[in-house]
Amino acid sequence: QVQLVESGGGLVQPGGSLRLSCAASGSIFRFYAMGWYRQAPGKQRDVVATITNNGITNYADSVKGRFSISRDNAKSTMYLQMNSLKPEDTAVYYCTLFTTPQSWGQGTQVTVSS
Repeated sequence: QVQLVESGGGLVQPGGSLRLSCAASGSIFRFYAMGWYRQAPGKQRDVVATITNNGITNYADSVKGRFSISRDNAKSTMYLQMNSLKPEDTAVYYCTLFTTPQSWGQGTQVTVSS
């Protein structure tokens, strides 16, 4: 089973930027679509952005124009560049690989606060 490890979270001021990374084990990474989800306290886990195995992207309306998802199949790594961060972006961010069953990382905390 593939393992996913997120990194790059932290505390940032409103208007700041962070770059999340998701490293995958194994050799199946390049065959599957991937995505980033987030879950704020007391709320459900929602999709933030997805990317197909050949690079087609899709974003939640709330992050369009601010976040950018990308992947490097040679490095089995996916990224989420987050710019113009807002307090409402505060959440635990999870990466996922759309295998069956779906694979999830352990999550990384992003806190946007002054």
